Amino acid sequence: MRETTDAAVGRIHEITLARPVPGIRLVGIDGPAGAGKSTLAMALTERFGWPVVEIDDFFSWVSFDSWWPRFEVEVVEPLLAGRSIRYRTRDWAGDELGEGLAGWKQLKWAPVVVLEGVGSTRRAIAGSLACRVWVDAPEAERLERGVARDGESHRALWESYLPREAAFFAADRAVERSDVRVDAGGRVDPSG
Repeated sequence: MRETTDAAVGRIHEITLARPVPGIRLVGIDGPAGAGKSTLAMALTERFGWPVVEIDDFFSWVSFDSWWPRFEVEVVEPLLAGRSIRYRTRDWAGDELGEGLAGWKQLKWAPVVVLEGVGSTRRAIAGSLACRVWVDAPEAERLERGVARDGESHRALWESYLPREAAFFAADRAVERSDVRVDAGGRVDPSG
């Protein structure tokens, strides 16, 4: 049976609050670029007020791993220790293809925080998450969403990125660890 986005949001809420965890409950919303992760995260924020940390504030086109240590130090470790966070954001305007940093963001500690973006449920953090969500869509659809957002001038970048992303996910196997799986139409696989 397939369910709607509202049902998916409800299922994520149920799983997140059901697991006994000390302190904060982190929800990871993972999946390939352009699949609809941000839309789902926004639905959780609107419904439950859960704040979101966007992986795009760290992620780069350059590497799937180079930014991760900074994410752990500036976001994951302080939140798990019960502290608020302050972190540098990626400079997408001045260094779009590199890993330059721009401004700062802050987030007060909250009992539930959503980590949204590519690699947010990777093996290194999976055990610290109260709920692991996988959002997916067909590659052609994701490519067109990305090009629509970034412009036709980015098509070649997206086309070279998608196979590297697929290789990362194949090695990390995040989809296999997911508690909830949502497709591009907002339907959730309740067995996921």
